[in-house]
Amino acid sequence: MSAPERIPSRSVTTDVTTDVTPAELLARGELTVRGRIRDASNAALYCTVTYEGHEAACIYKPVAGERPLWDFPDGTLAEREVAAYEVSEATGWGLVPPTVLRDGPYGEGMCQLWIEALPDTELLALVDDEEPGPGWKAIGFAEVGDGKTALLVHADDERLRRLAVLDAVINNADRKGGHLLPAAQERLYGIDHGVTFNAENKLRTLLWGWAGEPLTGEAVEALKALRGALEQDGALAVRLAGLITAAEIDATRARVDALLESGTHPEPSGEWPAIPWPPV
Repeated sequence: MSAPERIPSRSVTTDVTTDVTPAELLARGELTVRGRIRDASNAALYCTVTYEGHEAACIYKPVAGERPLWDFPDGTLAEREVAAYEVSEATGWGLVPPTVLRDGPYGEGMCQLWIEALPDTELLALVDDEEPGPGWKAIGFAEVGDGKTALLVHADDERLRRLAVLDAVINNADRKGGHLLPAAQERLYGIDHGVTFNAENKLRTLLWGWAGEPLTGEAVEALKALRGALEQDGALAVRLAGLITAAEIDATRARVDALLESGTHPEPSGEWPAIPWPPV
């Protein structure tokens, strides 16, 4: 998440005390726009939100500022972002910052807790070798100029591995390096989930390092929990019904079933570019 054009002079915090949850603060608090995210492809505003003496930084993406996408014609990007948060919560992994759908200064939109990324955390790298070194997983070769190529790798990190499973479930079409936020207390968050949940296979990610490898036992248990929550009257299915289409919910169920049946991380289909561009 890039820096806004203007940073508020007073300090803000993403720590919310237990009597007001982050979701409550985001949903009920008063939004004040402080700046615009410069390099966002859709309108994205840096805000503060205040409620009953609590304050936090957040990002607000109004639906009115979304650019239409031919391959995501149903619903809104904001609704898909909230749906991704709901699925993340259902896994128990907490990989997406608290996210709600609410009215704001420019109409209905997505409001998400701002996460301050830790500096100097290496999750991606380019190396000159043919194979990744210890602690790294290969993504593929990339052109680096002057006709040269280098191996693009990502960290062999259990947090990234969980995110790879989540992306496979929500059919994330745009998992770039800039959408990975390492945070305090060894947390890792994924952001920018507007192009997710398509009924057709559109998985496009940098996290291919585990492709074809067996899912961890932890991932299998999380997927089983998702399967139950996605049943017709399951809690997650009910919440998603107000955010994405019935066909997209059915496709999400099918992806969970396919992952459990195969027992492995998915591999590129060859029908869609496997890696987003630019990768960061």
